[in-house]
Amino acid sequence: MEYDDRSRRNADVQFETIRAEKVNFGRNNFLEVARKRATTSDGAKEFISVSRGYYLPDKTERFKRSLTIPDDPEIRAFVAEKIRSM
Repeated sequence: MEYDDRSRRNADVQFETIRAEKVNFGRNNFLEVARKRATTSDGAKEFISVSRGYYLPDKTERFKRSLTIPDDPEIRAFVAEKIRSM
């Protein structure tokens, strides 16, 4: 039952891309870093998405993997600190 409730609740989610930047690499691949907004009847939340994708022969995009980070100042600072220390 819990699974059914969750799927119904998520059905009304609308995603909006606020800003996105893409970097091509390799023969057919790209990375996209984007700020997105998920809106539900309960409100809206922003998050940062890092996605890896590839181009099909007709130049349409397909995404393989994605990582989302909540748009929270504490979490952003943590991620930035870890990246700087690499």
